[in-house]
Amino acid sequence: MSLLKILEFPDPKLRQRASEVTVFDNTLKTTCEDMLETMYNAKGIGLAAIQVNILKRIIVIDLSENKNNPLIFINPEIIKFSDDTKQHGEGCLSVPGIYENVTRPNSFIGKFSDVDGDDHQLEADGLLSVCLQHEIDHLNGRVFVDHLSRLKQEKIIRKLQKEKRRSLAEA
Repeated sequence: MSLLKILEFPDPKLRQRASEVTVFDNTLKTTCEDMLETMYNAKGIGLAAIQVNILKRIIVIDLSENKNNPLIFINPEIIKFSDDTKQHGEGCLSVPGIYENVTRPNSFIGKFSDVDGDDHQLEADGLLSVCLQHEIDHLNGRVFVDHLSRLKQEKIIRKLQKEKRRSLAEA
């Protein structure tokens, strides 16, 4: 397994749309393992392939306290959102150090494939729903800050640029 480089906002590569996975083989399994290792190393709870510059519809998530219950979603798709919405605090490995409230549907019904290509249906609510919606946004070229006002987006970009300059100056 190997660690992958996580792209950081506003990298234009994060705006690409991921393509469907059509080959379910050992390469896919290795990619998922590498993504999980990268997510765990970065102390995240979810990671979309697009965030590590892989243009495939792959998501890995682990919401367990001990980080021992990895979930892998290949070609995830939301079929139906709930009508009720809820505001959640969100952060992102591609937008380090930034946490903002985002309003999303509280639950959804979806479908996905596992690493062997078997199809599954899913009813997601709570943190799993938020996390999957966040990661599916990535697969569609969206970042959670897109749900914020233009003013907040610009403030976040300035803050991240300032942090990057600071870290380069210290190096």
